[in-house]
Amino acid sequence: MRSLLILSLFLNLSIWAQADAEKKDEKAKAFELKEKTYTEKELQEAVYKALEEKIERFRPRSAVDFSKELLQREKSLTLKELNIKKREEQLALSERDLSSKIVEFQKSQNKFLSCIDKNDQEKKKRINHMVDVMSGMRPQNAADVLSVQDSEIAVRILEELPPEKVSKIFNSMKKEISARLQKQFMNMKK
Repeated sequence: MRSLLILSLFLNLSIWAQADAEKKDEKAKAFELKEKTYTEKELQEAVYKALEEKIERFRPRSAVDFSKELLQREKSLTLKELNIKKREEQLALSERDLSSKIVEFQKSQNKFLSCIDKNDQEKKKRINHMVDVMSGMRPQNAADVLSVQDSEIAVRILEELPPEKVSKIFNSMKKEISARLQKQFMNMKK
């Protein structure tokens, strides 16, 4: 039905395009049609009659060629529709794949962040343990241990100790080490 409708439409358009010699007669007929008042049924009959006249003027060979061309175009459109459907399916698969990869990435990111938090908590636990150990030591012994310790860790331990104990430890250290740690301690306090 669709092909027949398309065929008749193209036939009608082709007929009108090839009828250059008959344009004057057509214009006269169109002018006459404008002056007359038709009912819907009469108009349809007049259109069908004009269409039949035009089709009769066509040679059978050109109608066959035109039909073949229409069928080829319909086939081409069908292939293009299939290609579009395939692309849509591929796009849908790609979207699902991307969504699953995003979910996996977020899971691994959360796992990584939880590991970092866990390491920070364990480090804080170890520093608190060292603070407890340093609190029980004499200032000279604590100064000797903190002097050879990594300066960042030493400053974090000193930060947790009571101020009186920190001042005694600084006084027990060599002046260069004490000055460096005090400078880092002051920058950390800000």
